[in-house]
Amino acid sequence: MKKIHIVCKKKKDDAIKLAQHIIDEFGKDNDIYLDEGSARSLGYEKQVEIEHIGEGANFIIVLGGDGTLLGVARHGKGNDVPILGINLGSLGFLTESSVEELPAMLNAVMKGRYNISKRIMIDVSVNREKEKVFEFTILNDAVITKDALARIIDIETYVNNDYLATFRGDGLILSTPTGSTGYSLSAGGPILYPSLKNIIVTPICPHTLTNRPIILPENTTIRAILLSRDERVVLTLDGQIGFPLEYGDEVVVKQSSRIVSLIKSSSKGYFEILRTKLKWGER
Repeated sequence: MKKIHIVCKKKKDDAIKLAQHIIDEFGKDNDIYLDEGSARSLGYEKQVEIEHIGEGANFIIVLGGDGTLLGVARHGKGNDVPILGINLGSLGFLTESSVEELPAMLNAVMKGRYNISKRIMIDVSVNREKEKVFEFTILNDAVITKDALARIIDIETYVNNDYLATFRGDGLILSTPTGSTGYSLSAGGPILYPSLKNIIVTPICPHTLTNRPIILPENTTIRAILLSRDERVVLTLDGQIGFPLEYGDEVVVKQSSRIVSLIKSSSKGYFEILRTKLKWGER
């Protein structure tokens, strides 16, 4: 018997119906728990709080899109618990398996026949007057960006205590390889193979046109200090969590000891996903 945690995208009827199907199909021989909201919708007794996703589980099933999986990765306590992402959204770089693949994937996972893609996470913290005031571990990216009506902002940046540059522009993206196909890509950053351990620094609309994205090696610590006094600036994590920054705040980003283990699709590889999602080769 395996212990399985299922997380559904919020207010997504298709995800809840799919969770019910999984419970009906595999619930007799396995111990299946649903996230609280989905369990209440189904009247299902076995519930797990999002803060405890992965604890003691053999694997996690995410029914939704990449945003749902990012939340699971951020909250998951079971380090290295395999995650099977089923794409019910529109893009799906992380939730790469389709609903059609689910029966075959679940049968294979139950028998231990699957491959894993290990992804690094990054620890992000904010120091204000030498005191840590904010901290999170994330999978995709940390973005320092100005308010819509703010002027250009200045961000003084260091790599392992070596001065890199003072970026002037709309902001700065600090991304993992997993996050390289997100906001960083839209801002002109490179695509990194997801199993790499680098961190990408991508300026957003830099005032100096020679400022370009840079790929840093693993185990690097990046410090980005806000030098703008009268502008509204926000630190956004994985596009889901926001924290207002003040003049002199220091954002520190480094590789985390935590990782995320994603169960690979059985029918397509990473390059096929890139071609499909980014529509490469289409006219």
